[in-house]
Amino acid sequence: MAFDRARSFGLYRDTLRAAILLLKFQRRERWGTKLGSLLVPVCESLLGPQEAGAALVVPVPLHPARVRERGYNQADLLSVGLMRTFQKSPSRADLELHRKILKKVRATPPQTGLSLAARHENVRGVFAVRSPELVRNRVILLVDDVMTTGATLSACASVLKRVGAREVLGVTLARATPQFPDLGSDHDLVNIDEFASRRR
Repeated sequence: MAFDRARSFGLYRDTLRAAILLLKFQRRERWGTKLGSLLVPVCESLLGPQEAGAALVVPVPLHPARVRERGYNQADLLSVGLMRTFQKSPSRADLELHRKILKKVRATPPQTGLSLAARHENVRGVFAVRSPELVRNRVILLVDDVMTTGATLSACASVLKRVGAREVLGVTLARATPQFPDLGSDHDLVNIDEFASRRR
Protein backbone atom coordinates (compact mmCIF):
# COMPACT_ATOMS: atom_id res chain seq x y z
CA MET A 1 0.00 0.00 0.00
CA ALA A 2 1.23 3.49 -0.82
CA PHE A 3 -0.18 5.09 2.35
CA ASP A 4 1.87 4.95 5.55
CA ARG A 5 -0.84 4.11 8.07
CA ALA A 6 -4.63 3.89 8.08
CA ARG A 7 -7.27 3.81 10.76
CA SER A 8 -11.07 3.79 10.86
CA PHE A 9 -13.66 4.85 13.39
CA GLY A 10 -15.38 1.46 13.34
CA LEU A 11 -16.49 -1.59 11.40
CA TYR A 12 -18.72 -1.25 8.35
CA ARG A 13 -21.74 -2.94 9.88
CA ASP A 14 -25.00 -2.34 11.74
CA THR A 15 -25.81 1.30 12.49
CA LEU A 16 -22.58 2.72 11.10
CA ARG A 17 -23.13 0.95 7.78
CA ALA A 18 -26.74 2.16 7.65
CA ALA A 19 -25.69 5.75 8.35
CA ILE A 20 -23.08 5.67 5.57
CA LEU A 21 -25.52 4.20 3.05
CA LEU A 22 -28.10 6.87 3.87
CA LEU A 23 -25.45 9.57 3.52
CA LYS A 24 -24.32 8.29 0.13
CA PHE A 25 -27.55 7.23 -1.51
CA GLN A 26 -30.47 8.94 0.26
CA ARG A 27 -29.25 12.55 0.10
CA ARG A 28 -28.70 12.89 3.85
CA GLU A 29 -26.19 15.64 3.15
CA ARG A 30 -26.43 17.17 6.61
CA TRP A 31 -25.29 13.90 8.12
CA GLY A 32 -21.88 14.21 6.49
CA THR A 33 -20.47 16.93 8.71
CA LYS A 34 -21.91 15.34 11.86
CA LEU A 35 -20.41 11.95 11.01
CA GLY A 36 -17.14 13.71 10.19
CA SER A 37 -16.83 14.76 13.82
CA LEU A 38 -16.39 11.07 14.69
CA LEU A 39 -13.08 11.11 12.83
CA VAL A 40 -11.38 13.43 15.32
CA PRO A 41 -10.08 10.67 17.66
CA VAL A 42 -9.01 8.68 14.60
CA CYS A 43 -6.83 11.58 13.45
CA GLU A 44 -5.48 12.17 16.93
CA SER A 45 -4.42 8.53 17.13
CA LEU A 46 -2.52 8.82 13.84
CA LEU A 47 -0.87 12.22 14.27
CA GLY A 48 2.14 12.76 16.47
CA PRO A 49 2.17 15.95 18.57
CA GLN A 50 4.61 17.67 16.21
CA GLU A 51 2.82 16.64 13.02
CA ALA A 52 -0.48 18.45 13.49
CA GLY A 53 0.64 21.89 12.37
CA ALA A 54 1.98 20.55 9.09
CA ALA A 55 -0.92 18.26 8.24
CA LEU A 56 -3.34 18.79 5.36
CA VAL A 57 -6.84 17.29 5.44
CA VAL A 58 -7.62 16.05 1.91
CA PRO A 59 -10.86 14.25 0.93
CA VAL A 60 -10.79 11.43 -1.61
CA PRO A 61 -12.40 12.96 -4.72
CA LEU A 62 -15.30 11.71 -6.80
CA HIS A 63 -15.44 12.15 -10.55
CA PRO A 64 -17.40 15.34 -11.44
CA ALA A 65 -20.12 13.26 -13.09
CA ARG A 66 -20.68 11.33 -9.85
CA VAL A 67 -20.80 14.57 -7.85
CA ARG A 68 -23.47 15.92 -10.19
CA GLU A 69 -25.46 12.72 -9.81
CA ARG A 70 -25.20 12.56 -6.00
CA GLY A 71 -25.15 16.29 -5.33
CA TYR A 72 -22.05 16.19 -3.14
CA ASN A 73 -18.92 14.22 -2.31
CA GLN A 74 -19.44 12.42 1.00
CA ALA A 75 -15.69 12.40 1.76
CA ASP A 76 -15.69 16.17 1.37
CA LEU A 77 -18.54 16.52 3.88
CA LEU A 78 -16.74 14.24 6.33
CA SER A 79 -13.60 16.38 5.99
CA VAL A 80 -15.55 19.57 6.73
CA GLY A 81 -17.10 17.99 9.84
CA LEU A 82 -13.70 16.77 10.97
CA MET A 83 -12.19 20.24 10.61
CA ARG A 84 -15.02 22.00 12.42
CA THR A 85 -14.53 19.77 15.44
CA PHE A 86 -10.73 19.94 15.33
CA GLN A 87 -10.83 23.72 15.29
CA LYS A 88 -12.47 23.78 18.72
CA SER A 89 -9.11 22.66 20.12
CA PRO A 90 -6.37 25.34 19.95
CA SER A 91 -3.67 22.71 19.57
CA ARG A 92 -5.32 21.44 16.37
CA ALA A 93 -6.63 24.69 14.91
CA ASP A 94 -3.76 25.07 12.45
CA LEU A 95 -4.67 21.97 10.45
CA GLU A 96 -5.50 22.94 6.88
CA LEU A 97 -8.38 21.60 4.80
CA HIS A 98 -7.69 21.50 1.06
CA ARG A 99 -10.81 20.17 -0.63
CA LYS A 100 -9.60 20.37 -4.24
CA ILE A 101 -5.96 19.20 -4.11
CA LEU A 102 -6.89 15.79 -5.52
CA LYS A 103 -9.04 15.27 -8.59
CA LYS A 104 -10.43 12.16 -10.24
CA VAL A 105 -9.66 12.45 -13.92
CA ARG A 106 -11.58 9.42 -15.20
CA ALA A 107 -14.93 7.94 -14.20
CA THR A 108 -14.74 4.34 -12.98
CA PRO A 109 -17.27 1.62 -12.17
CA PRO A 110 -18.07 1.19 -8.45
CA GLN A 111 -15.55 -0.90 -6.50
CA THR A 112 -18.33 -2.98 -4.92
CA GLY A 113 -18.15 -6.62 -5.95
CA LEU A 114 -14.68 -6.42 -7.52
CA SER A 115 -11.81 -8.70 -6.52
CA LEU A 116 -8.73 -7.30 -4.80
CA ALA A 117 -6.74 -7.21 -8.05
CA ALA A 118 -9.65 -5.69 -9.97
CA ARG A 119 -10.12 -2.98 -7.34
CA HIS A 120 -6.50 -1.89 -7.68
CA GLU A 121 -6.71 -1.97 -11.47
CA ASN A 122 -9.99 -0.03 -11.44
CA VAL A 123 -8.37 2.98 -9.73
CA ARG A 124 -4.97 2.84 -11.41
CA GLY A 125 -4.09 6.22 -12.92
CA VAL A 126 -7.44 7.87 -12.16
CA PHE A 127 -6.27 10.42 -9.56
CA ALA A 128 -4.12 13.52 -10.03
CA VAL A 129 -2.80 16.36 -7.84
CA ARG A 130 -3.87 19.91 -8.71
CA SER A 131 -1.40 21.83 -6.53
CA PRO A 132 1.82 19.87 -5.99
CA GLU A 133 3.47 22.81 -4.22
CA LEU A 134 0.93 22.53 -1.37
CA VAL A 135 1.67 18.84 -0.88
CA ARG A 136 5.46 18.85 -0.89
CA ASN A 137 6.95 17.74 2.47
CA ARG A 138 3.54 17.76 4.16
CA VAL A 139 1.69 15.15 6.19
CA ILE A 140 -1.62 14.32 4.48
CA LEU A 141 -4.75 13.12 6.29
CA LEU A 142 -6.59 11.38 3.44
CA VAL A 143 -10.30 11.13 4.29
CA ASP A 144 -12.86 8.69 2.87
CA ASP A 145 -16.05 7.01 4.05
CA VAL A 146 -15.21 3.29 3.83
CA MET A 147 -11.99 1.31 3.40
CA THR A 148 -12.36 -2.22 2.08
CA THR A 149 -9.06 -3.33 0.53
CA GLY A 150 -7.32 0.05 0.70
CA ALA A 151 -7.06 0.26 -3.10
CA THR A 152 -8.60 3.74 -3.41
CA LEU A 153 -6.58 5.19 -0.54
CA SER A 154 -3.44 3.63 -1.97
CA ALA A 155 -4.06 5.06 -5.45
CA CYS A 156 -4.53 8.54 -3.98
CA ALA A 157 -1.50 8.17 -1.72
CA SER A 158 0.63 7.11 -4.67
CA VAL A 159 0.07 10.36 -6.58
CA LEU A 160 0.51 12.42 -3.41
CA LYS A 161 3.83 10.72 -2.65
CA ARG A 162 4.92 11.20 -6.26
CA VAL A 163 4.75 14.99 -5.86
CA GLY A 164 6.56 14.96 -2.52
CA ALA A 165 4.12 14.29 0.33
CA ARG A 166 6.12 13.34 3.42
CA GLU A 167 3.50 10.98 4.83
CA VAL A 168 -0.02 9.92 3.86
CA LEU A 169 -2.36 8.73 6.62
CA GLY A 170 -5.68 7.11 5.71
CA VAL A 171 -8.68 8.21 7.81
CA THR A 172 -12.03 6.52 7.20
CA LEU A 173 -15.34 6.35 8.97
CA ALA A 174 -15.59 2.57 8.55
CA ARG A 175 -13.57 -0.41 7.45
CA ALA A 176 -14.90 -3.57 5.87
CA THR A 177 -11.82 -5.72 6.49
CA PRO A 178 -10.04 -6.63 9.74
CA GLN A 179 -6.43 -5.82 8.90
CA PHE A 180 -6.62 -2.14 9.85
CA PRO A 181 -7.41 -0.91 13.38
CA ASP A 182 -10.49 1.03 14.40
CA LEU A 183 -11.55 3.10 17.38
CA GLY A 184 -15.23 2.19 17.46
CA SER A 185 -17.08 1.32 20.67
CA ASP A 186 -20.63 0.53 21.74
CA HIS A 187 -20.88 4.02 23.22
CA ASP A 188 -19.90 5.58 19.90
CA LEU A 189 -22.50 3.57 18.02
CA VAL A 190 -25.21 4.60 20.48
CA ASN A 191 -24.33 8.20 19.62
CA ILE A 192 -24.87 7.42 15.94
CA ASP A 193 -28.27 5.88 16.73
CA GLU A 194 -29.31 9.01 18.61
CA PHE A 195 -28.06 11.20 15.79
CA ALA A 196 -29.92 9.20 13.15
CA SER A 197 -33.20 9.33 15.07
CA ARG A 198 -32.98 13.12 15.34
CA ARG A 199 -32.29 13.56 11.62
CA ARG A 200 -34.94 11.32 10.09
